[in-house]
Amino acid sequence: MTDITSENDTDINGSTGSQMENSLLETEIPESMHGSRLDQALARLFPQYSRSRLQQWIRAGHVTVDNKVLRAKDKVSVGQQILLQVQTVAEGEWQAEAIDLNVVFADENLIIINKPAGMVVHPAAGNPSGTLLNALLNYAPELESIPRAGIVHRLDKDTSGVLVVARTLAAHKSLIDQLQARAFEREYIAVVNGVLTAGGTVDAPIGRHPQQRVKMAVVDHGKPAVSHYRVEQRFRGHTAVKVNLETGRTHQIRVHMAHIHHPLVGDPVYGGRFKLPAGCSEDLIHELKHFKRQALHARFLGLVHPVSHESMGWRVEVPDDMQRLLNVLAEDVKSE
Repeated sequence: MTDITSENDTDINGSTGSQMENSLLETEIPESMHGSRLDQALARLFPQYSRSRLQQWIRAGHVTVDNKVLRAKDKVSVGQQILLQVQTVAEGEWQAEAIDLNVVFADENLIIINKPAGMVVHPAAGNPSGTLLNALLNYAPELESIPRAGIVHRLDKDTSGVLVVARTLAAHKSLIDQLQARAFEREYIAVVNGVLTAGGTVDAPIGRHPQQRVKMAVVDHGKPAVSHYRVEQRFRGHTAVKVNLETGRTHQIRVHMAHIHHPLVGDPVYGGRFKLPAGCSEDLIHELKHFKRQALHARFLGLVHPVSHESMGWRVEVPDDMQRLLNVLAEDVKSE
């Protein structure tokens, strides 16, 4: 695996890479697909595009079979000539905004971002602008034609770290397929309350909290969720843990660590009542009182490149606020 480490917080602005995907693809129906539905044949002939996308192009008349427009359910015959006009249109009414991005890696297919804490990933009712999506449209305008501007997974507003953005429809489909197959490698570092004696696995389904709908919770009817954690460093009353995700449920790490009674430091939703370890230093008291976000950072992301099929990975160091928390916790141990 290629492991690319970001050592500098470099702000990169500008747009490079692929343009809008408007091209003409031509092929013919092979013998093995004789008698298949048109949409099924296209899904096999053009696997870089999703079946729903291909069906959309069929309905719009962007697919011809021997110069005729057919329906998705119509059968095709060996030797028929297929012309596919790849057409992309803006996926939403979002606005590009000149917001600095920390771009770790970019090519014609992918953009790897080191997201700061405090940045919302996608516009919503309470955050219509100033999001990562708005910044991406400024950095790479062609993303307006990709679903959700190429964003295939998210980080919570106050979680920092690495995430991937697809730059083409083909890359988008490849990354979605990898996510669904649980093929992404996702490693986080978190600081939790309490001293963990060993690592472990939390295999507990997550769904909406039955009473508080803005929260998630471990519930019997929830979706499968699996988190693996390992102790990295123990402190007087806290633990730094590495967490690897098998699944990617909303607030998964925050919910799972709270479920085992070790909620994340600074978590305003799942952190519970604020407590200080007995005898901790004045510096630590100050740091804990003023750390106003969940202590969670997406440190590593690994995936298979959608075009080269090379295994790649990107590691980004913890941001200054979280490193300062770790340093103060370590100094507090020395003062015992």
